[in-house]
Amino acid sequence: MGMGMLEGRAALVIGASSGAGRGCALRFAEEGANVLACARRMEKLEELVAEAKQKGAPGQIVAAVCDVSNEEDLDKVVKQTVAEFGKIEILANIAQGGIEHPVNLQGATREKLFESYATGPLYSILAIQKVLPYMKEQHYGRIVNCASGSAVSGTEGFAPYAMAKGAVMTLTRFAAKELGKYGITTNCFLPVSKAAGFDSSPQSRAAAAYVAERIPLGYFGDPYEDVSPIVAFMVSDYAHYMNGQFISCCGGLSIIA
Repeated sequence: MGMGMLEGRAALVIGASSGAGRGCALRFAEEGANVLACARRMEKLEELVAEAKQKGAPGQIVAAVCDVSNEEDLDKVVKQTVAEFGKIEILANIAQGGIEHPVNLQGATREKLFESYATGPLYSILAIQKVLPYMKEQHYGRIVNCASGSAVSGTEGFAPYAMAKGAVMTLTRFAAKELGKYGITTNCFLPVSKAAGFDSSPQSRAAAAYVAERIPLGYFGDPYEDVSPIVAFMVSDYAHYMNGQFISCCGGLSIIA
């Protein structure tokens, strides 16, 4: 492989065991970044590491277990990224819980709401806070958050999840405004792609079928093939003037002006 657009960069990808997180971790490594890939399932992360080696990715992937609802785990993976690679330049907040057991507005309990927030916007802001000292010191950083079209359109049956993703979008706006002066950009992508959560319940499968029928390009995107190249661009130097923006990777399902 030749020089990639992330050559020599150091990245932390949170939520890398499946879906968009896995696709992005692999793509970042293929583009030359060294990646600390973290999630709860080490066996899935080990499969990711093996695939990157098999494909000859120039960047290294190091696997680490992390429960995003545990702040100590977030501390650990940020420090481990710096220990492994000497710096941390890219933060990808992609993990999100709560989609496995979707509920509508009337069925949204405190427990479901707190689960969605703890495993989405809450850990995302904590992770940003923890990487800030390193990014400010080097006057360079690329932060990318993951939201969802459900926060824009109000997808029925996913109230806690969509509310959490709306909070991630708000976080992106504030981070972009407050951190730009330190050479740090913050952007957000909204993927519509194949994910394990879409097959976790009858409600999720019905929602996936409903969405797939309405994608103008006619197919459900793949996290690696269709989503990860866009995110890799967003965290690259090619996107140095992009800040506070929302990119929908959805085949035309959602048009964000």
